[in-house]
Amino acid sequence: MKIIFNKVILAFVFITAITSCKKDYLNTTPTEGVATSVAFSTTTNAWAALNGIHRIMYSQTFGVQAQGGQSGNMLYMDILGDDVVFNTAASTWLLSEYKWISHRNPSSSMLYYNYQFYYVIIGNANMIIANIDAASGADADKAAIKGQALAYRAWAYFQMVQLFGERYVAGAANNSLAVPLVLVPGNTVTPRNTVAEVYTQINADIDQAINSLASYTRANKSHLNVNVAKGIKARIALTQQNWTVAAQFAKEARSGFTLMTNTQYLAGFNDYSNSEWLWASKIQSDQTSYFYSFFAYMSANYSSTVIRTSPKSIYSVLYNKITTTDVRKKLWDPTGKNTADFPIPTTASSRYAYMSRKFKVADASLSIGDVPYMRAAELYLIEAEALARSGDNTGAAAALYPLAVNRDPSYVLSVKTGAALIDEIMTQRRVELWGEGFRFYDLKRTNSALDRTGGNHSATFTSGELSIPATNIRWQFLIPQDEITISNGVVVQNAQ
Repeated sequence: MKIIFNKVILAFVFITAITSCKKDYLNTTPTEGVATSVAFSTTTNAWAALNGIHRIMYSQTFGVQAQGGQSGNMLYMDILGDDVVFNTAASTWLLSEYKWISHRNPSSSMLYYNYQFYYVIIGNANMIIANIDAASGADADKAAIKGQALAYRAWAYFQMVQLFGERYVAGAANNSLAVPLVLVPGNTVTPRNTVAEVYTQINADIDQAINSLASYTRANKSHLNVNVAKGIKARIALTQQNWTVAAQFAKEARSGFTLMTNTQYLAGFNDYSNSEWLWASKIQSDQTSYFYSFFAYMSANYSSTVIRTSPKSIYSVLYNKITTTDVRKKLWDPTGKNTADFPIPTTASSRYAYMSRKFKVADASLSIGDVPYMRAAELYLIEAEALARSGDNTGAAAALYPLAVNRDPSYVLSVKTGAALIDEIMTQRRVELWGEGFRFYDLKRTNSALDRTGGNHSATFTSGELSIPATNIRWQFLIPQDEITISNGVVVQNAQ
């Protein structure tokens, strides 16, 4: 585990270095040796440490483009799926992932990132959890700080177990290996825990977080409050096929958040003040990540090489399922010729059928856009899916209706049942959450095959990877080779 925790220590040095604005603090206590007792002596310092984790969510942590914090994972998860389409290989960013190569190459930077990024968050959360109780300050502050750290740890392990472990199956042993559970500060070599063990810890952490955050009022949406913690709980339960819990917490999580208007839906998905966003990173103009930005890859109008030469499109098979009266259909241009409504950088000439305008930067000279991590729309969909899979067709249709009719005023309450209703809900989910980093996770948790056939995916750009059965071994990420080597084999590799 040394490879992980060397990075964790560096990240912690970074966030503890900002625990004071006084130059004499930084001069008399070198950042390489900030004592834990100093870093967490007060809740004021602990708040600064927690703010460091918030910033890691959108920081250029590892020096590789497309890895600007959590948005890097979002890009990879959709590129690995079927609903985001490469139109050209003029830009090779994300192309290896599109071909299903990187996550099965133990030396790839993409694999390293998806392993390392979450352990950086876990390592820093561990420091907070281990030390906050002894800090001087109000108990309410301690509860809020610890609750957010626990929620971060639960969320980070949840992200990882879905990638590096096998799919969770309710009622099964789930005793295959996932990732090492590291719950205290340090760099002790730790073997991998089972999928079941990781989920047990995830649920313990998120339950404690929900209790700790019950009375916390956050400063902004980059912080984790009880709504976000309940939303994470709903995601976890959905993945574990715990339908009752998923439906309950999805409904509770979205309390107080209203769905956006159709006008807002077409505004560019770049403003975290949006009424239905629960959790997001606010990107300031002096903190822009330029070509690391999510918007440098997925926006319509930022002048990056990727956007100029290789704008992404929606899978035409999915697009054709959207009704003509649905506002979401306006996010994509099936002709590739609509210059009036679909902006592209002034230096670009590349247009393609089904290209997107879902994400737009407000200022085309900057890659700035707030990044959404959780929206109320997702929670309506979780509730609907969970109820449908539990056999409650009436409840599922009722849960889906507010979202569906908001997006399409001509929508009528569904009378479908069983598999047909589940299919309708999943189609709504694919359209609604397009480009927001859910598709690979959804395919894996539902034991669904990858199917890119019959539409606008190119066999050339995918290297022929148009269909991958749900039973294929490649649904499980490999462990980075450096981790295996430095741990002297204590951390073992997945089957190759």
